[in-house]
Amino acid sequence: MGDARDETALRNAVAGQDAVISALGTPASPFKEVSLLSAATRAVVSAMKAERVSRLIAITGIGAGESKGHGGFAFDNLIYPLLLRKVYADKDRQESIIEASGLGWVIVRPSILNDKPGRASTRVLTDLSDFHGGTISREDVADFVLDQLHSDRCPSGSARTRR
Repeated sequence: MGDARDETALRNAVAGQDAVISALGTPASPFKEVSLLSAATRAVVSAMKAERVSRLIAITGIGAGESKGHGGFAFDNLIYPLLLRKVYADKDRQESIIEASGLGWVIVRPSILNDKPGRASTRVLTDLSDFHGGTISREDVADFVLDQLHSDRCPSGSARTRR
């Protein structure tokens, strides 16, 4: 067990690696400020730069960054404002750190996760104008993220990417 904000431990973990996957999460926090995601991401980016690891794949969530307002009616109007507003403020800070990092990165913003078996194919969107909620299996998200380790391009999709 360790602390995701411990840069020394992170440097040891990322040394010699080709890429880092960040799948940090935090529970709903309707009353308490959240800073774990941004603090840990800041430490990960610093450790990656120190160890010359240049590729970061980070999972945030639909509703973070420019995907705000695309989680569907219940998510956007009930779940987000009542339970996740403070978590998503930290996800926004997390994404800003990644975008300003100078690393090659992919930000993956899955819709609401479920425990169903994965499908053989996954729809990946970069244009969310016609997307308003839905669910995706954790298995499909994991497959997509793992594909990004070896892919030199993000399939025209739901992830944001910079190389």
